[in-house]
Amino acid sequence: MSGIVSPNADLTYNDVFLIPQYADLESRYDVDLRSVDGTTTLPVAVSNMTSVAGRRMAETVARRGGITVIPQDIPPEVLKSLIHSIKQAHTVFDTPITLSPNDLVTEALSLINKRAHGAIIVTSDGKPVGIFTENDAISVDKFSPLKSVMSPTVFVLPDSMTAEGMYRALTEQHLSVAPVVDKAGYLVGIMTTKGAIRSGIYPPNVDKNNRLKVAVAIGINGNVAEKVKVALNCLADVLVVDTAHGHQKKMIDAIKAARKAGPKATIVAGNVVTKEATADLIAAGADIVKVGVGPGAMCTTRVMTGVGRPQFSAVLECSAEARKHGKYVWADGGIRYPRDIALAIAAGASSVMFASWFAGTYESAGDLQKDSNGNLYKESFGMASRRAVMNRTKNELLFERAKKEMFEEGISSSKFIINPAAPSVEDIIDDIAAGLRSACSYTGAHNLQQFYEKAKIGIQTQSGYDEGKPVAENWK
Repeated sequence: MSGIVSPNADLTYNDVFLIPQYADLESRYDVDLRSVDGTTTLPVAVSNMTSVAGRRMAETVARRGGITVIPQDIPPEVLKSLIHSIKQAHTVFDTPITLSPNDLVTEALSLINKRAHGAIIVTSDGKPVGIFTENDAISVDKFSPLKSVMSPTVFVLPDSMTAEGMYRALTEQHLSVAPVVDKAGYLVGIMTTKGAIRSGIYPPNVDKNNRLKVAVAIGINGNVAEKVKVALNCLADVLVVDTAHGHQKKMIDAIKAARKAGPKATIVAGNVVTKEATADLIAAGADIVKVGVGPGAMCTTRVMTGVGRPQFSAVLECSAEARKHGKYVWADGGIRYPRDIALAIAAGASSVMFASWFAGTYESAGDLQKDSNGNLYKESFGMASRRAVMNRTKNELLFERAKKEMFEEGISSSKFIINPAAPSVEDIIDDIAAGLRSACSYTGAHNLQQFYEKAKIGIQTQSGYDEGKPVAENWK
């Protein structure tokens, strides 16, 4: 053994806490949650997990200020179509699910939970002529046409109305959702009461042309330069050069190739957990370094290999090194509660990455299923699992695939129940933003840069951590 790196022990998020300080904010809504690295208006990035990051997730998260990383190795024509769809999505109104009057109830039921608003807009020639919800399907023949069961009287909202006006109108009509139309009556989106409130809280994450931002993952294998050119031609806003062990020659070469192919591109690269690795990736051309080895809920790297590092200490060290060079880090993995996001930002992360926490939502890319108890759920899997390796290597020779499938560092199948009280990724984002705003207000910070500068961290015992947990049942 060459020596012990951290004789005083590295720390997880559970091991630390924020110490409150004098504050002069009048409201927690005075806190600006824009990421200090300029990539988002809310420091939330969705990891490039196949079962989580897709079109619906990308639209919804960007609308609330974050960014989603589309998984790597998607065929160019599919990637172009995917990003085009995201860029065409409205920055305020949710994307509607539409069917025609002659489509069947069974088809509507198969689509309705693709969005959290729970409605199908029935259209004719692009104009809403009815609205269908799951309640309309009770005790009816599932092969009935929608025109026979939909609500034919459609209350619509003009797209010129303010969010506050839309909220007031919906409330007065005792409605939770309504289609939004332009001057000619054509459908342009959906607005809900919660959506109206959120649009007044979260500035959308948009590019210079006021289109929603999206990131694309680029692996370190194959022709990296060509993959970068494809992603940029498809209008990707951020490139994520991604591999499990980021401090290696192939990663350095991949970053250099990516930087040459995209001189002005924003490049995120990782994953690493040391200041030396952070410095090397930045020297190769990375703008942002992705930090985290083994803390993810679907990752088995630490139990399989013993390799990794407690996440708080990893972020603290890597962010300090990155900021010496005028660069930043994203904290990837280990998030269990909103408090962990605040601690990651306090440690110096400019954004925090999420995967499993978002897997059990309507917007995740997984297929919606129902268990024997009637619970809706989605299945998720780690990107280093055998299942993910099989997907990535499907075009390779059978024997080579079999060899790679022998080694896995991730869970191949996990069930994530949809929480009926909070089924949308937006519900989780509300908790994240509320926790982070409050953490800033307790610290006296008006923005995330001030939060990083002013934050004072204490170290606690396990009993100290347990003391901060709410009590779910009577005292004993």
